[in-house]
Amino acid sequence: MEQYPESVVQALVDIAQEKSSPCFISGGTVRDWLLGFPSKDLDVTVTSRSFDWAGELAQKLGGTFIPMDEEEDVARVVWQGVCIDFSSFREGAKTIEEDLLKRDFTINSMAVPFPAQVPGSWGDVDPPEVVDPARGQDDLRNKIIRSSSAATFISDPLRLLRAYRFMATFGFDIEPQTEKQIQTHVHLLFLAAEERIAHELDCIMAFPEAIITVEAMHGSGVLEELIPELYRGVGVQQPSSHHLDVFEHGVDTLRHMENVLKYPGKYFPAFGELLTDYLEGGRRKILLKWAALFHDLGKPETQAIREDRGGRITFYSHDKEGARIFDIIAERFKWSRADRDFVSHFISIHMWPFHLNNARKKTGVTPKAYLRLIKSVGEEFPGLFVLSMADSLAGEGTGKPPGMENEIASLFQETEAIYRQTIKPAMTNRLLSGNDLIDFFEIEPGPIFREIFDGLENAQVEGQVLDREQALDWVKNYLKSYK
Repeated sequence: MEQYPESVVQALVDIAQEKSSPCFISGGTVRDWLLGFPSKDLDVTVTSRSFDWAGELAQKLGGTFIPMDEEEDVARVVWQGVCIDFSSFREGAKTIEEDLLKRDFTINSMAVPFPAQVPGSWGDVDPPEVVDPARGQDDLRNKIIRSSSAATFISDPLRLLRAYRFMATFGFDIEPQTEKQIQTHVHLLFLAAEERIAHELDCIMAFPEAIITVEAMHGSGVLEELIPELYRGVGVQQPSSHHLDVFEHGVDTLRHMENVLKYPGKYFPAFGELLTDYLEGGRRKILLKWAALFHDLGKPETQAIREDRGGRITFYSHDKEGARIFDIIAERFKWSRADRDFVSHFISIHMWPFHLNNARKKTGVTPKAYLRLIKSVGEEFPGLFVLSMADSLAGEGTGKPPGMENEIASLFQETEAIYRQTIKPAMTNRLLSGNDLIDFFEIEPGPIFREIFDGLENAQVEGQVLDREQALDWVKNYLKSYK
């Protein structure tokens, strides 16, 4: 296993010898060692006064001391990218075994006594040396997540959600009795801080097959406890193009979104590399998954059954209503402004590619219509088509138009071409500047500037204006009609 920096290990040894006090490497560090995962960080458990241990280590290494929880006696030292977390025996425990049994899950309830000297290959731990009162090694081998005690979720309700994060992380199953405990105590989740809940949810959604965990959370009631707005869609009937109700369609769209994210070239032939590069940027994959799950939040509020049109089901403006409801959820979990704006905007415009596709089949799409789309979403337009593809794949009703996914891929190809060839040059290389409007036409800066530049941009995209002279003529004619 990975060897820790010798200076960190030696400094810990020195402190342990100076204090003549027991010291253990514990928790997630031991779990990861036994699973064969690399682990740069160290979880250290001491009998008491962990702040003193952390402070002395920070001083010896020249690292940064960070008090994490003074009441619980938890502190961190950060040094050259390595985090060393210190905690004292918790909740009145007198021994390391008692401390470990008060932890969340058996796979995190193991420790290794810290040796009196630096081992030659630190981290190579034989199972007999592991302090394991909850038999966590058995559960690691059997790939099971089991609570350490009946009080696990009462002492810290966030563990109700953390169980699913470990499920997503390791691909383990939650043991049946633990799942019953989760169902019994799910109502305690409201006691956990919203930011901590949001962090756990984000960690879950970061995994390539988060859908497995999301469905498990649905089965236990955790998902409904956290996001009841999703469940307004249960039983809400959809048109014949769909085979699922609104709630199930949202979950299925998440499932298909994960497939599109894994193999974008399968769904958008010839654009696999472009989309892969796009999807690797920032938090796009995570945010697109949230957009997939939430995209139809507004349907229950906007459903109408048109008896005058043979009982046709409609959801007019469900995209805008969905964005409004999502904003409430994002505010509740204290999402960052950037993340909230991304998902909210995608929800509000997720129907746009479908509308464009319908127009293309009837009358064709004008360059101006493509420009409107690009101006609304900017360089994030590939993500909008990825969302549309997942949405389309999740609708398999008998009334679904044939070839929808091929049409979405074709529309993306056209959009990408006109963006690259015409729209981007028009948006980034203006033929005229604000000073030109002042110098040539003696116009005072104001709202009219935006009107002129928007109109000129449209004219460039439509091929009516090709150079600076034509741009000046266009403005001259525009001002005549404006006056």
